[in-house]
Amino acid sequence: MLKSEFKRVLGLMSGTSFDGVDAAVLETDGESVRAFGPSAFRPFSEAERAVLRAAMGRWPGEPGVEEAAEIVETAHAEIVARFEGVDLIGFHGQTLAHEPRGRGTHQAGSGDVLALVSGVPVVWDFRSSDVKLGGQGAPLAPFYHFALARHIGAEAPMVFLNLGGVGNLTWVDPRCDRPEAPGALLAFDTGPANAPMDDLCHARLGRARDEGGALAARGRPDMAVVRDFLREGYFLRVPPKSLDRDFPGLGARVAHLGDADALATLSECVAASVASGFDHLPEVPAQVLVCGGGRHNADLMARLRAHLPGELAPVEAAGLDGDMIEAQAFAYLAMRVARGLPTSCPTTTGVAAAVGGGQISAP
Repeated sequence: MLKSEFKRVLGLMSGTSFDGVDAAVLETDGESVRAFGPSAFRPFSEAERAVLRAAMGRWPGEPGVEEAAEIVETAHAEIVARFEGVDLIGFHGQTLAHEPRGRGTHQAGSGDVLALVSGVPVVWDFRSSDVKLGGQGAPLAPFYHFALARHIGAEAPMVFLNLGGVGNLTWVDPRCDRPEAPGALLAFDTGPANAPMDDLCHARLGRARDEGGALAARGRPDMAVVRDFLREGYFLRVPPKSLDRDFPGLGARVAHLGDADALATLSECVAASVASGFDHLPEVPAQVLVCGGGRHNADLMARLRAHLPGELAPVEAAGLDGDMIEAQAFAYLAMRVARGLPTSCPTTTGVAAAVGGGQISAP
């Protein structure tokens, strides 16, 4: 177990959008952030994405999982090789299946393999302990969001809204002294985000995404679909709560619409589901900082501003890198695991008590 000292930790994240691997160095002691280091991105090829998509929803030993894990390990090993002087690595892996009330959670990729090829200790399998102790296993970035709120000097409650394949938010009260303190955090998945829009673009147009939300901006949302979508029981559940990548039936709801109208409808569904999530917050936040790929979608950002109270801006407005926050988060969490500090608590994942997840693989 490491002492309380600052280390250079490399965080790695491959999200449910299947775009590639984010890597970022963070100088941290697992409690505060001293500095942000270099970062890099390694995209998945179309062939690699196809293998990963085919393995979605599958568990260890099932067809396609071994091939997916090999792609994940190779891609991560390639990007790790670009960094020098790293003391520790936080490796999330690629989520293929997530059933916290069922079979558990499955992230493809072995930390043993990455430690062997990198020669650096690797912290991985961050979610399993939380799930085994009754938590949702997600989201895990909130403890890092707490550190960031204090790092940027926030003095009032605020929200970090992450728009990846799935949307999630963290309500932070930076006046508390630690992330697991009562009232410091509330976090949960708000609903689908980029995943259904990206999937539609892939299936209908052969594109990875609706760049900048340009096509959605030309469409009109079908509000009957949006209203029906908001009746889903998930939005009524009290947080903490989490989702798998695919929201059942959402794609089918817009199958009758043209491309632009379908994307506009999905974008409106995302914004409306985030707004629905704000009903669960203990206090209206002073500001909302948006990270993840969705902040580049101008149509989605405009819809969010129409739905949400207060100031909403990309995290870059606070001097942060919205593309690398999740990678940095797993650097931060890796250091907490190495120090024996908790990485989740009842108000972030619903786990019974504050718990530290992850296992460490030596080189």
